[in-house]
Amino acid sequence: MIPPLFDDDLRSLVVRNLARHGAGSRASAQAALKRAAVCVIVTADAHGRAAVLLTRRANHLNAHAGQFAFPGGRIDAGESRIEAALRETREEIGMTLAPDAILGQLDDYPTRSGYLISPLVAWAEPDTPMQANPDEVAAIFRVPLMEIDQPDSPEFVSIPESDRPVIRYPLLGTRIHAPTAAVLYQFMEVAIFGRATEVAHLEQPVWAWR
Repeated sequence: MIPPLFDDDLRSLVVRNLARHGAGSRASAQAALKRAAVCVIVTADAHGRAAVLLTRRANHLNAHAGQFAFPGGRIDAGESRIEAALRETREEIGMTLAPDAILGQLDDYPTRSGYLISPLVAWAEPDTPMQANPDEVAAIFRVPLMEIDQPDSPEFVSIPESDRPVIRYPLLGTRIHAPTAAVLYQFMEVAIFGRATEVAHLEQPVWAWR
């Protein structure tokens, strides 16, 4: 059952489940890939329901324009995963979080475009200020967990270009694909339901391979 409310019980559940999962031991060693980090931010919607933040990337960006994503980006030289995820969150959505807002991490996800994404799960009070940076983000969405956990969702489909299943979520009036969909799926499976679920094998649609 989905925890419906954004409260201390939910926070304790997420911390406990992430610690049990132990993503640090699963971190990929694919050194050839560029490193990136994203923030899976747990917060509340206007009704106090537990939610996560998703962004839609600006349409004028050179790469992955208009796609749905978690706040995040490339890890700069000398930065840790946490430092990069928090910096990118501040730059993209104007939300400043302290390092102790990080509750844990999910597994690294390798993308077809040459990145190894490290997802960090963060906790943000619903009144934490945020504002989309129009240079990078077109819109910010609070997506209730109850809307993510729906029958027949996520969807797994086959494509002729790969023997791996493509994952996608029907959300926000569209379909959200990997890598965002893969990270979102593992967040729900591991952090919310406490299931030992890995996602590095899940595929992206061909148009996201660039």
